[in-house]
Amino acid sequence: MFGKRTSEAAPRRVGQSTPQAAPAPGPNETAVPTSRQAVVPVATVQQSRPHSEEYYDVKTTVFNALIDTIDLTQLAKLDAASAREEIRDIVSEIIQIKNVVMSIAEQEELLEDICNDVLGYGPLEPLLARDDIADIMVNGANTTYIEVAGKVQRTGVRFADNLQLMNICQRIVSQVGRRVDESSPICDARLPDGSRVNVIAPPLAIDGPALTIRKFKRDRLNLEQLARLGTLSPDARKILEIIGRVRCNVLISGGTGSGKTTLLNCITGSIEDDERIITCEDSAELQLQQPHVVRLETRPPNLEGEGEIKMRDLVRNCLRMRPERIIVGEVRGPEAFDLLQAMNTGHDGSMGTLHSNSPREAISRLESMIMMGGFQLPVHTIREMITGSVDVIVQVARLRDGSRKVTHITEVLGMEGDVVTLQNLILFDISGEDANGRILGRHRSTGIARPRFWDRAVYYGQEGKLAEALASSEVLDEHGNPLGDTNV
Repeated sequence: MFGKRTSEAAPRRVGQSTPQAAPAPGPNETAVPTSRQAVVPVATVQQSRPHSEEYYDVKTTVFNALIDTIDLTQLAKLDAASAREEIRDIVSEIIQIKNVVMSIAEQEELLEDICNDVLGYGPLEPLLARDDIADIMVNGANTTYIEVAGKVQRTGVRFADNLQLMNICQRIVSQVGRRVDESSPICDARLPDGSRVNVIAPPLAIDGPALTIRKFKRDRLNLEQLARLGTLSPDARKILEIIGRVRCNVLISGGTGSGKTTLLNCITGSIEDDERIITCEDSAELQLQQPHVVRLETRPPNLEGEGEIKMRDLVRNCLRMRPERIIVGEVRGPEAFDLLQAMNTGHDGSMGTLHSNSPREAISRLESMIMMGGFQLPVHTIREMITGSVDVIVQVARLRDGSRKVTHITEVLGMEGDVVTLQNLILFDISGEDANGRILGRHRSTGIARPRFWDRAVYYGQEGKLAEALASSEVLDEHGNPLGDTNV
């Protein structure tokens, strides 16, 4: 969708001077009509390849003529496709009137550039349109990287200057009622499609605004597709489906960019349609498909430093909303205590993600987050709370070749003395790499025939499927050699 603007936007006209070597108005500002007839300054110099200064001079001339010609009030009433067509028609006429000499390819690129400036996110538009990009990373006006197939690569996309980039950042965050400026230089937001956005602005970002977008695919992934991609084995897929269906309390653990949220979305696909689900997130990005979902989102403080709603406030409040499952997008602080309390008081099937590098470390992270809340509880009591609440930890990792794998499906069994006991059901073993540097490995079963949640599977009539998935999983020794059918 195209950018909209909140009440901060005031109608004004774009400057008409031609940009020189130093940043100046012209192509550095763009008008965005909305239903409130606002004109928002947003700079843009969109390109996938370097352009000459002559191209930018022509663009400035055409753009300024467009602003003088177009009726922004009427444009704001059109849908996106009609508005884009109207702009293209007017720009084409301006090019003819001013006798601009351009090739057909250059003219088409100019038309697209100006349409993106007026209606979209300028230089970001072609990147946002690509479904193969996982992340967009803008490090100041002149440097933009993307992640494709797990690999980070630099693009030719750049902005005219940091003011232009900052204006686009402000447009993005204003769509969800947030702000980013010198007084509030860090902001989390989202695009209309749910893609996660983070902005950090000067003076904290020394070389200009840093914009990071975690893109969502248009087609929502499911566990079966992840299995086809090699993220997990077919048997591991069946086990995770059963874990989601039989209301196990699940934590998904992993590093940054390892695919935690994607996997959480996939596991929630096993939830029945008649269950009431409440999600709590810093920026709403979960894409649950069930009909009975209530989405809650934190709120930053206002200019006076008041009105902040933290994650813990959301988790505590949703307990009063008759949830059947509570899903926390990311557990990162004292809300861990409230989530564990919910898991242990009748809200079976609750889920969340957290940052850690192994299931064992995830337990330690939970302890630390509870202690961060100032709870005066002995460590042993905290660990008992964890073991009484969490049933399964699923560990995901982004390997050095860029691929993402489920590396552990681990049960939380209980306590032996002061130690939390864990039991691995599925592990991923790396065996090497091929000639192209791609990691080779395989998922293997540890030979556990009856996991702790077996009784849950029986209760929900899933014991047959669980037994089949465990029995068909290949059991290997530490060298990767089959041990035979030890699950039966």
